[in-house]
Amino acid sequence: MQKYDYLIVGAGLFGSVFAHEATKKGKTCLVIDRRSHLGGNVYCENVDGINVHKYGAHIFHTNDKDIWDYVNQFVTFNNYINSPLSLSKGKLYNLPFNMNTFHQLWGVKTPSEAKQIIEEQIKTHGVKNPKNLEEQALSLIGKDIYETLIKEYTEKQWGKKATELPAFIIKRLPVRYTFDNNYFNDRYQGIPNGGYNKITESLLEGIETRTGVDFLKNRNELEALAKKVVYTGNIDEYYDYKFGKLEYRSLRFEHEVLDMDNYQANAVVNYNDADVPYTRILEHKHFEFGKQKHTVVTKEYPETWTPNKEAYYPVNNDENQQKYKKYKQLSLTESNVIFGGRLAEYRYYDMHQVIGSALAKTRQELNP
Repeated sequence: MQKYDYLIVGAGLFGSVFAHEATKKGKTCLVIDRRSHLGGNVYCENVDGINVHKYGAHIFHTNDKDIWDYVNQFVTFNNYINSPLSLSKGKLYNLPFNMNTFHQLWGVKTPSEAKQIIEEQIKTHGVKNPKNLEEQALSLIGKDIYETLIKEYTEKQWGKKATELPAFIIKRLPVRYTFDNNYFNDRYQGIPNGGYNKITESLLEGIETRTGVDFLKNRNELEALAKKVVYTGNIDEYYDYKFGKLEYRSLRFEHEVLDMDNYQANAVVNYNDADVPYTRILEHKHFEFGKQKHTVVTKEYPETWTPNKEAYYPVNNDENQQKYKKYKQLSLTESNVIFGGRLAEYRYYDMHQVIGSALAKTRQELNP
């Protein structure tokens, strides 16, 4: 019955990289995914010539030259620089927090003026031992930036008051005393020319794939096909919630084609105000500098996660981490299952981190 060396559950970046590397080593792989397409959350849907990031904005960025060289084997990248805007009470602000933001808030023109305001506000409103997210933010950035650009957005994102969220969610807040709107500090940044599907298709070229297949509903039959399983789904679901359900935040996306060439003049605009139900609007053509006469926009709505929804962000509080540790210990007893990726490892990964993790796991597995 065992036709394959590896059954890879999930055709996202982790599963696709593992399959590619294993195949290079002469191993046979079957990649399955319960969605109707390959690529996981980086999947792009071509809508009238525009590559729509179907599951939210994905901007590749890394300081790791090895990872950058790795992805450039499969696709060329454009020079897109992520410079989001944030709309609060009818006024637009630049992100990340930099001299443009401070000028928009206070009219200041020099770093020393901005530093003085922020330091005074931290002294007035900050606390030495923050007990929640609000206290942490006030202690890092002061009142004006917190109330204008963090509070309502964060409460929408997590579905809880900032005073009810743990302080560690905001470990630091990047502040730049330069007029620099580049959201990331990473040396390498861009969007694949032609969309992220180019990467997935190249990684999985020549490898057998099946979509619309739910591993957990056909477990015995599918496990019998391979010597080992690479599992990238929810680890708690794999173990039938033996130690309880891990918490996530989910997202809902509303995509719309508009008969205009330019809707918001930027790829990403955040919406801070609590009375606006979505957290941001994406205009996808700007990721690839499109010149089409129409445009596609996506509104992104945060939602409470339930098992019938996609899990996007792990809720990494103490209770969930304690549960995950139990699942992690259980997973270490498995000799024929490899767990990898953000759902199986219950952590938020950027794309370069997922790829790095997959490469490390394949080296560990294939070069013991």
